[in-house]
Amino acid sequence: MNPRGYLLESFAVAVKAADPAHIVPQHLPSPPAGRTLVVGAGKAAAAMTQAVENAWPADAQLDGLVVTRYGHTLPTHKIRIIEAGHPIPDDHGAQAAQEILSMVQALSADDLLLCLLSGGGSSLLSLPIEGISLPDLREITRQLLRCGASIQEINTVRKHLSAIQGGRLATVCKAPVLALIISDVTGDAATHIASGPCAPDPTTFTDALAVLERYDLNAPPAVKEVLLTGKAGAANETPKPGSVIFARVENRIIANAHQSLAAAAEYFKNLGITPLILGDTVSGESREIAKSYAAFAKEIRHYPQGLKAPVVLLSGGETTVTVKGKGRGGRNAEFLLSLLIELASTEAIYALACDTDGLDGSENNAGAFIAPDSLHRAERLGLDAGVYLANNDAYTFFQQLNDLVITGPTFTNVNDYRAILIL
Repeated sequence: MNPRGYLLESFAVAVKAADPAHIVPQHLPSPPAGRTLVVGAGKAAAAMTQAVENAWPADAQLDGLVVTRYGHTLPTHKIRIIEAGHPIPDDHGAQAAQEILSMVQALSADDLLLCLLSGGGSSLLSLPIEGISLPDLREITRQLLRCGASIQEINTVRKHLSAIQGGRLATVCKAPVLALIISDVTGDAATHIASGPCAPDPTTFTDALAVLERYDLNAPPAVKEVLLTGKAGAANETPKPGSVIFARVENRIIANAHQSLAAAAEYFKNLGITPLILGDTVSGESREIAKSYAAFAKEIRHYPQGLKAPVVLLSGGETTVTVKGKGRGGRNAEFLLSLLIELASTEAIYALACDTDGLDGSENNAGAFIAPDSLHRAERLGLDAGVYLANNDAYTFFQQLNDLVITGPTFTNVNDYRAILIL
């Protein structure tokens, strides 16, 4: 039995279950009487666009523009792909968002707007609302990403600083809208995936201000002013659930974490390993979630009580990291480093944690791998796991152990994949 190989292969299975190439065509509508405009944003945007082009009737009108992260583009023929900044927005993303807004405004009732959305779209499709500069938006985004806020909290703020997100793209469209969405958020709420350009927004300016206060953020003055103006009722709110605007809009989730976890569970079952899915909506501080998982894994290892090894614990969702140190490392590597410390070389437990987009935070790895001997190998190299965890430096720790998982872009994104194998 090769635990590392099994875990890596299970991750590949999970990613394949969210592959746009065979998911997107199943959800494409018939071409309209007029033209079809394809727009979108996210780490899966290029693969989704390719899938549309390959499946669309050759004689039907098709054009458009989508935005993806640098290094995530793929060749297309009719629909342009622009690369932009992620997770911090940049000029390329803002310019693309402005162009998309103009293109959508030009559609007629005989046309169709096909919107392709996936994780990462919030920063890639950033067009600041009037009164906010792009540097202001970049700064508040940077603070939100480092403070430990959930993606729902982060996007509540971003939607109220955006001219295109929070349902505002749908408000300028005269054509029917179909948004095909690969979900990277817990709960699969369309309003929080790419900050919901075509989805009604239940949050308010007041909610956005509450996030800034909850995490004691030093927001740029212009950001505070816009949110306070909105709270006072002197600025238009984002369109809300029940608005007539959304009578001609459909937001359809076509892939999510649960589908990928189910595919991985079937893979392990075929190996004779009992899978136990702990949930696809796991959230909270990475290192704290790891402590709970370590306790559960040790309980199964030593006191089976109905669950006999081999067992694999599977979970998805999105944990968070409150950055206090100066190291490198995303939430999956931090989860594993904390898990490793808690397991303290417990026999016969292996684990892998990776982001299904192939990028753990802003690093070049998808995640990492741990084995029963990982802590001993680290000690032989003079690495103190606790020191690295305190410095939020899990990437460097696993890099020195040669235990990073590096896949490159996967061109999809259904958030984190965690597997703890108990033999």
